[in-house]
Amino acid sequence: MGARHVIFGTGAIGLATLDALRRRGETVRLVNRSGSAPVPDDVEVVGGDASDPHFTTAVTAGAAVVYQALNPPYSRWAQEFPGLQKAVLAAAESAGARLVSLENVYMYGRPGGRPLTETHDYAAHTTKGRVRAQMAEELLAAHNAGRVEVAVGRASDYFGPRGGAQSNLGDRVMRAALAGSTARVLGDPDQPHTYTYVPDIGEGLAVLGEQADAAGQVWHLPNDPATRTTRQLVSTVYTLAGSVPRVRQVPPWMLRLAGLRNPDIRAVLEMGYLFEEPFVVDSSKIADKLGLHATPLDQALAETLAAYQGDPRG
Repeated sequence: MGARHVIFGTGAIGLATLDALRRRGETVRLVNRSGSAPVPDDVEVVGGDASDPHFTTAVTAGAAVVYQALNPPYSRWAQEFPGLQKAVLAAAESAGARLVSLENVYMYGRPGGRPLTETHDYAAHTTKGRVRAQMAEELLAAHNAGRVEVAVGRASDYFGPRGGAQSNLGDRVMRAALAGSTARVLGDPDQPHTYTYVPDIGEGLAVLGEQADAAGQVWHLPNDPATRTTRQLVSTVYTLAGSVPRVRQVPPWMLRLAGLRNPDIRAVLEMGYLFEEPFVVDSSKIADKLGLHATPLDQALAETLAAYQGDPRG
């Protein structure tokens, strides 16, 4: 018998979703390119090309819920992401499974001084934002056409165990706090910014897979409503680590220079607006309607730091 739950992607979010499903006693299959992942021996991991609908259809046969937590290289979003989603969508449709898709909030564009809610217009002005908008519209169109049940979970910039170098509150902050050195962050550290805790994302996606009335809707995954600035969050981490807070913004010129050699860093430049003004993502809908609340920020930061203390890789 096939697994009831199939997760595409074994990054921080895919593994957090696995954790949430295993707490429920569910059988789970993970899918990535390599066929290996840092998971218990009793978890099946299948390797293959997730842009191939023949492969995705075969690996999801018999599934009740399919989770899309893939994330191609940042510099290859426009070229690779739509094809990956199409193949996973085709697989869920073939299996008659619900598709739970993880998204970010790039499709909204600049918040313009307002908290972002699920009803915010799509006003993307970046390449990656327009790709996200197109993909989001494709998923909901498939649902509305009756082809497949779809539930969409959107997260802001994430942090937490396994967050790694991609997280603004990941390696550059946690390792620096433990070493008593200077943390380096992207953007203006004194702007309020919503960060979403990785375990809350995994729990949220699991809930969207099991709640009957979650389908056909967009849900912002749980965020602590007490949005703080990046500097305040970094200071909390340093206090937890017993260090004196030290934080410095990565200068844009340094990103541009590094981007000359690294296309993924170059792809970050267009997203700088995320940290140039207050960026608040409202998740009251999922709290009010599904009863799902974020882990308090102080607790989430403490758990993240503890993960780095136990495993320097984060």
